[in-house]
Amino acid sequence: MAKKKSKLKWLLEYYAVVVLFTLAGLLPNWGIRVLGRILGDMLFSLVPKRKTIALNNISCAFPEKTQQEVARIARESCRSFIMSFLEMIKNQSTFKTTEAFRKAHRRTAHIEELFKKAKTLHDSNGGCIFLTPHIGNWELLPHVSAIVGINLVVVARPLDNPYLEKLFYSRRTETGQIFIAKTNAMFKLQETLRRGKSIGMLPDQSTSKGISVDYFGRKATATPVPAILSVMYKKPIVVCACVRQGNGEFTGFVSDPIFPLSGFNSEKAEIHRITGEVTKAMEIIIREYPEQYLWIHNRWKTYKKENVWAN
Repeated sequence: MAKKKSKLKWLLEYYAVVVLFTLAGLLPNWGIRVLGRILGDMLFSLVPKRKTIALNNISCAFPEKTQQEVARIARESCRSFIMSFLEMIKNQSTFKTTEAFRKAHRRTAHIEELFKKAKTLHDSNGGCIFLTPHIGNWELLPHVSAIVGINLVVVARPLDNPYLEKLFYSRRTETGQIFIAKTNAMFKLQETLRRGKSIGMLPDQSTSKGISVDYFGRKATATPVPAILSVMYKKPIVVCACVRQGNGEFTGFVSDPIFPLSGFNSEKAEIHRITGEVTKAMEIIIREYPEQYLWIHNRWKTYKKENVWAN
């Protein structure tokens, strides 16, 4: 009985998203923004657990802000989260055309310089480890990477709903990039870096097997996988982001590369150092655009069991 209820729930969610996809594809850009605000406000108001997490996270990250400012950032964060998926749907046709780069360039400030820097780092190092936090529209980054010829293998957490997972997977792979499940992804990531290609990851979520890092003045856990791969294959880590501007356009960030040191004494200490540097680079971007960060995730979740990466 429980399995039947789960399947029914998954199907209802799937058809609701299909309707949303169809609607988003028909709406003009201003209509997408209106729909994003409406659905984002619904998420903020009707899912109290996520609302509470967001308010607590923002209050602790920005103790100087008033309750009104915290609530505004949390609401805008929910809107931004919804907008990321609506924009992915809307931009699907844009990125399929031969005019894709020109259209993307018109909507993105300084995009040419951004892409050139990322492509140069990719080419000169025989592949990079590109990381982005859940900020702005992270779904656009594989699209624009494909446009400039950066071959990526992207790690993504599978959705709990198998019908939605299949739908989103088909959408994402239309970029020409390869998407792999987060579970047991290490072998594929190693193979990709050995072949001189780049990988993409979103490493800003808590994990029970993570390294303790300082994040907005509080201790949090961060996955050591990017740093491990960087040390193993001597590849630089590059932190990227794609965020919205007030005029409906996008701007982007590509950090300076974070290289593993050539003569470290302790591999474990070096992995800790790199992970800390990555976390700092992501925090800088988030502090500039807090309204576009995914605050509804329990980023500062604590775990009772100590892991091998504990200091």
